[in-house]
Amino acid sequence: MAQQTDTIEKEATKANLNGNLNSGENKKKKNKKFGVVLLGLTIIGVCAGSYFYIHSLHHESTENAQVETNIIPVTARVSGYVEEVFVKDNEQVRAGDTLLVLDSRDYEVKVREAEAALEMAKSNLQVAERGVEVGHSQTYSANAGVMAADANIEAAKVKLWRAENDYKRYSNLWADHSITEQQYEQALAAKQSAEKELELLRKQRQVAVTQSKTTNSQTNVSSSRVAVAAAEVKQREAALEEAKLNLSYTVLKAKSDGQLSAVNIEGGQLIQAGQSLFNIVDVRNYWVVANFKETQVSRIEPGQEVELDVDALPKHTFVGKVSSFSPATGNKFALLPADNATGNFVKVVQKIPVKIQFDDMNDPFLEKLRAGMNVEVDVHIN
Repeated sequence: MAQQTDTIEKEATKANLNGNLNSGENKKKKNKKFGVVLLGLTIIGVCAGSYFYIHSLHHESTENAQVETNIIPVTARVSGYVEEVFVKDNEQVRAGDTLLVLDSRDYEVKVREAEAALEMAKSNLQVAERGVEVGHSQTYSANAGVMAADANIEAAKVKLWRAENDYKRYSNLWADHSITEQQYEQALAAKQSAEKELELLRKQRQVAVTQSKTTNSQTNVSSSRVAVAAAEVKQREAALEEAKLNLSYTVLKAKSDGQLSAVNIEGGQLIQAGQSLFNIVDVRNYWVVANFKETQVSRIEPGQEVELDVDALPKHTFVGKVSSFSPATGNKFALLPADNATGNFVKVVQKIPVKIQFDDMNDPFLEKLRAGMNVEVDVHIN
């Protein structure tokens, strides 16, 4: 029994020695593999860091960028009921195409009313002009009457002068009893008659002068009425033009080529003046607006080459150029810009919108772009 026990103990000791040797070898193998992996990761990290560092020296990039284009709203300029809609959602249209038509009967009536008012104003103008012509004729007659009265007064003065001289001679002869009393009385009567005639003619001249002034005043009033009537004609012409414009606004046409957005308008629907109905998107002219940090734009200049990767087109890279910079940060154009003078100030890096134009406008992939698509922008710093 003692020999068996010793034998078992020797075998156990030998097995333990073999196990310790195997575990040591496994640990050495694991340490070598870990070192190789760590070395590989270190090399990859150094290479990646070097690449990104060198790349950052010659590039500025951002993911905060979107495709932009012109979006023209279709807006009703007059109120009315929709009579007919000629377009559908997402339809391609050209400038001048009819989009929809409003019920125009009310506006046609207004045009006819404006035309009638214009004709009445023109008639009033003609009447006023005829009144001026008549007034000029009356003024001419009144002035001629004044001139005739002046001539008659001059003739009466001559007649009175002669009568007075005859009366003086006959008075001397009557005093010497060289003539009869009848002759003296005739000379006296002729003198008195000439005086009365001159007085009458002077009063008639006063009446003629008054009538001339009245006629001139009436002519001036008639001329003023012509000016008023002419102004009314212009006013009615403007009203007619406005009525015709409003009538033309009942037909809504496309202002430019493009593709329509959703057209949520149905026949019989009432729309109000100024109401935005839908939009026309210009699908021929795209550009990119990239929002760079304010710390990035110091190295970006117009004309620098840009690589554009659109998320929707991962297998194609567009090439463009920096076009221009926004005159202010995006925050300044916000509806409620931040006011750093109130509350606790926290410094926030601002973004500067940068406009980027595509180089090749004939690139077939441009047709697949849509406004609002996200873009990754990489600017090549010279």
